Amino acid sequence: MATDIFSPEQLAFAEAVRDFAKRECGTREQRDALTENGAHAHSAELYSKVADLGWLGVAVPEEYGGSGGGAVDMCLFLEEIAYGMIPLAGFSISAISAGPYERFGSEELKAEVLSGIASGAVAAIAMSEPGSGSDVGSLTCAAERSGDGFVLNGQKTWCSEAHIADTILVVARTDRSGSKHSGLSMFSIPTDTPGMEISGIPTMGGRIVNDIFLTDCRVPAERVVGDVDNGWVQLMSGLNIERLIIAAGSLGSARRMFDDVLAYVKERKQFGSPIGSFQSIKHRLADLATEIELVRLLTYDVAVKTDANPGVMLPREASMVKLKATEVAKQMALEGMQMMGGYGYASEYDMEAHVRRNLVGTIVGGTSEIQREVIAMTYGL
Repeated sequence: MATDIFSPEQLAFAEAVRDFAKRECGTREQRDALTENGAHAHSAELYSKVADLGWLGVAVPEEYGGSGGGAVDMCLFLEEIAYGMIPLAGFSISAISAGPYERFGSEELKAEVLSGIASGAVAAIAMSEPGSGSDVGSLTCAAERSGDGFVLNGQKTWCSEAHIADTILVVARTDRSGSKHSGLSMFSIPTDTPGMEISGIPTMGGRIVNDIFLTDCRVPAERVVGDVDNGWVQLMSGLNIERLIIAAGSLGSARRMFDDVLAYVKERKQFGSPIGSFQSIKHRLADLATEIELVRLLTYDVAVKTDANPGVMLPREASMVKLKATEVAKQMALEGMQMMGGYGYASEYDMEAHVRRNLVGTIVGGTSEIQREVIAMTYGL
């Protein structure tokens, strides 16, 4: 991809992340040691090292300890994390969670949470419930006024990295008198708050998501993020960044899978020739390379537009990039396994882990079906 949209500083930053990945987790043995043989997607040890380098604050404003970068900087970092297979799952969810604090949080909450993210704390967000997934507006977790604060009761589910988080941004219902999209509020809750219980959900990708049970969980009024009953509008304002974050990670993963498969088909011989010389393989890789390049162009086009107009919502473009990036990563994972045959299925190679980790991309952060609905609506359909 052309690099003229990146400054020399951004290119040097991306190169530094690549060097870090090669040094700290460039081998399977290193990654296994950091993740308990792939059971976890996050390494606290590496997270601390990255925090010391100042990279976790890549998109955090300077006044809160970050470097004040924008969407392009964040996408570069996310792409290189994924490509280098650096187990820093806490960063993506922290970057998603940071948006509401930056846009709507009080100065006290910004200083606490944004500064915490820059220095190595993990922030998570809890929206989905057992009966409320794609239809976020149907959530029922209740926040009742009590004295100078609120008491929360209910269950949240599929909460990414809540088990390693310091704070969780919980979306709860504070008013039932209006439409389902009104009466929602955001609460910043430290994970050691009495009445909050976090329980892991086993998945094919390892320990990533969690249930959260709230039982008479008391939250002071000063931990409300933004305006009471205005949570839906606040959530919608952050979709550009959330979908870009997911897209950039999928882009990095797709690139890594492509390079791994390319190396394999050049070495693996059958019928006296490298299998990469067979038309059925090389044409498949040509198509995948083209798809990945399209994802890169779309990702950074949306990132540039987001930086140019930070307050403007880009529903069509944001949904397009999330849809395309995650679908291509899924396609790359499945076709990569097919091209590697039995070795793609064996845990000796990284491909089976790529499959387990990338299939969910078309579900998290709004399913592909939801993205298509959003895109269609922008055309008046």
